[in-house]
Amino acid sequence: MSSNELEILMVDDSPEDVELMLRALRKHNFANRVHVAEDGEEALKYLLSVCQGAGDPLKVVFLDLKLPKVSGIEVLRSIRSNPLTRHLPVVIVTSSQEEPDLKECYRLGANSYVVKPVEFDTFSKAISDLGFYWLILNKPPLQVEVK
Repeated sequence: MSSNELEILMVDDSPEDVELMLRALRKHNFANRVHVAEDGEEALKYLLSVCQGAGDPLKVVFLDLKLPKVSGIEVLRSIRSNPLTRHLPVVIVTSSQEEPDLKECYRLGANSYVVKPVEFDTFSKAISDLGFYWLILNKPPLQVEVK
């Protein structure tokens, strides 16, 4: 995969938040390959297809917590329990500032927890910074062996 084929799974049921995140990523050319899942069930199906070789490897998952069908916490739990996705970076991007959510996400192995800012410029900068870090600066292993 070349650097211009970045693969992001964005899981969020708010069309407005998705559009804002995509706009922020596009501004810095980080939105080349983004798959959007509107609920937790769709996210898990997509992850399963990627694990089975039906898609390019993911570099990062941006995951909201308050999702229909399957909650973001359950999606995170599934990601961490599957040997094929266990090491996939997961960034929680949510409006929840509740301490139990924060603690549970880190307990389950979230890589980062970002509360969605309400103001557009602040939100745009936060997403751009996340994209830059996880897609450009972060160096994951080429292939994690499953034992």
